[in-house]
Amino acid sequence: MASPRLLRTYTFRIALGYLGLFGLSGAGLVFFVFWSTAAFIERQTDATINAEITGLAETYRARGLRGLSVIIEERSRNQRQSLYLLADANLRPLAGNLDGWPPAETGEGGWLDFRFDRPVAGAIEEHTARARHLRLAGGFQLLVGRDVEDRNRVTQRIRTSLLWSLAAILLLGLGGALLVSRGTQRRLEAINRTSRDIMAGDLSQRISVSGGDELARLAGNLNTMLDRIERLMTGMRNVSDNIAHDLRTPLNRMRNRIEVALMETHDEAAYREVLEQTVADAGNLVATFNALLAIARAESGLLRREMENLDPAPMLRDIIDLFEPAAEDAGIRIDSDLAAAITIRAHRALLSQAISNLLDNAIKHGAGRIMVSLRQTAEAVEIRVADTGPGIAEADRARVLERFHRLDASRTSPGSGLGLSLVRAVAGLHEATLSLDDAAPGLAVSLRFPKP
Repeated sequence: MASPRLLRTYTFRIALGYLGLFGLSGAGLVFFVFWSTAAFIERQTDATINAEITGLAETYRARGLRGLSVIIEERSRNQRQSLYLLADANLRPLAGNLDGWPPAETGEGGWLDFRFDRPVAGAIEEHTARARHLRLAGGFQLLVGRDVEDRNRVTQRIRTSLLWSLAAILLLGLGGALLVSRGTQRRLEAINRTSRDIMAGDLSQRISVSGGDELARLAGNLNTMLDRIERLMTGMRNVSDNIAHDLRTPLNRMRNRIEVALMETHDEAAYREVLEQTVADAGNLVATFNALLAIARAESGLLRREMENLDPAPMLRDIIDLFEPAAEDAGIRIDSDLAAAITIRAHRALLSQAISNLLDNAIKHGAGRIMVSLRQTAEAVEIRVADTGPGIAEADRARVLERFHRLDASRTSPGSGLGLSLVRAVAGLHEATLSLDDAAPGLAVSLRFPKP
């Protein structure tokens, strides 16, 4: 038996609605089949009666009353289903296989239906007949009909069979609705159960995916969303673990430096030095917060509405010109190979900041030479920044993309550990593929953008 909970489900109501629509269609089809079949049989019977009565009327006109009586008597002996009666003006029988004129009234066109007694296998049965009444010259009355009892039985059998077929179809449809609803309800309940576990705090739960229908695609999309949520939650925990060292330490250093300066008397140069160091630390903190804000904006996806079609080559040349003085001071040469007339859909400010981060990292880590290239393939547009520095070990390449992760465990080198995290967030915003490869020597970072 179906549970009351299943009967209240949305899927069961939909299935029941379709079953009702199908039932109405089936009932209409059954009615049409029955009506067309019964009408065909009735038309065939009427056509036979009309043909016989027309032939008998011609016989009467050609051979008179005696010739008609002979024909009727012959046909009465040789026919089982046909009925004949020739009567005078007072409806007294003259010839035929009916005992008397039927009591039914003649309708339009001379047609009438009546009941009569017929001997069958030694017994008398009451049958139904359909006949046509024709008045002949001289006041004589001619009645020609057919025993339609067998026709009525066939029609009744057809009606009964069609009704049972309709009932069977509805019953099977109801069973199918219950099965479909039960299967869909079971899969939806699995999604709800997983959702409850996740709301209880277990972010590792995932929805089982089976088949390739809409529910399977929904489960796959939910699992992808849960993977991202789990990554974001893990990233938040990592941020919480590193925020104490990356933000609290500079703040404490600033506070201690100012307190020491206030406790002792110094000359103007000493105070200026303290203020300059404090401003530098505050600038680093502001840069860290700005980087976090930029990452959050990129990961939100809301900036996609500000993206535009642009040629990245002029932007890359401007960035290279901006970093060339710092590179020359560090003894680093920046070369470029930028293809012309290439278009990508991008957010100009965020993409510029991501490329700037890659060049800044290469300069900070002592790359002897930096190569910035822009090229187009059949599938994508690639921006590549390669250097000849120490590179990053393959085991560390995934971790350096995380927030605040730095290969320098002591954190003595400048930087916040957010540069590559921002590059990854910008790549996600642009639906681009980010890869870190070995440049032999050095590191090669590639961004592959889909063609607009």
